[in-house]
Amino acid sequence: MPSLDDFNEITRRDEPLAPHTWMKVGGPAQLFFEPRSVDELKGVASACHAAGLPIRVLGGGSNILVRDEGVPGAVIRLSAPAFAEVTIEGERLKAGAGALLSHVVTRAAEAGLAGLESLVGIPGTVGGAVRGNSGGRTGEIGEHVTRVTVLTAQGDIVVREEDELSFAYRSSSLNELAILSVEFDLKPENADEIAQRMKKTWVLKKAAQPLSFQSAGCIFKNPRGQSAGALIEQAGLKGTRVGKCEVSDRHANFIVTDVGVRSADVLTLIDLIRTTVAEKYGVDLELEIQVW
Repeated sequence: MPSLDDFNEITRRDEPLAPHTWMKVGGPAQLFFEPRSVDELKGVASACHAAGLPIRVLGGGSNILVRDEGVPGAVIRLSAPAFAEVTIEGERLKAGAGALLSHVVTRAAEAGLAGLESLVGIPGTVGGAVRGNSGGRTGEIGEHVTRVTVLTAQGDIVVREEDELSFAYRSSSLNELAILSVEFDLKPENADEIAQRMKKTWVLKKAAQPLSFQSAGCIFKNPRGQSAGALIEQAGLKGTRVGKCEVSDRHANFIVTDVGVRSADVLTLIDLIRTTVAEKYGVDLELEIQVW
């Protein structure tokens, strides 16, 4: 059984997590690991399990809000090239969980494979996108997933086939410790036509969302049949500010942050939004981001 001392080369203690997230807020991780291979990842997971340490896996950090006091236990970041490989065979694309979603979308489009282009502009990694079934009005990533290789909390590598997978709005049945790789079944199409659709989607998103600011994307899930952003805007909360964060003037379901923002301020603003929308419209907004 491996011990934590076996991984000193890839271990950092009290590692600040703010630089690893899109919101740029939050305290440190007690232990921070960046394994260089799947075997090393398995060893780290086993050692943490044996030591009784809770484990969180960090991808691109695009939908994470870390509390100011930081994260106890271990944070494992899948940043090594071993977790970011992308291969294409015929109509099937396989991507490592650590691959940037933007890179995978581009690779598919360049290969003349349609299906993922509607995801252009969505930040983060493939693993995080699949676990949370990222998407928009024109489609979700889970529609094209056929196989997912995962690492369980016990350190076993398991392949989840299509009939074992289920996807819903911003959620999936994937609850194992870590996603290692994902396979997509796509459709051949003219690369130029795919590129045109990507360009149109990107232009629309850039016009409607504060993509040039620090944020974590949409803060709340859309209630059934409603828009969270529209509810927040109708409640008169656009531009509402707490400390160094505020509700975006461009899209009310985004909270943008300034340098030096505290996680506590973001959480206070989130609570204010939820309370106001519940009081005015009787709707309980559910978080889309994860709070660590």
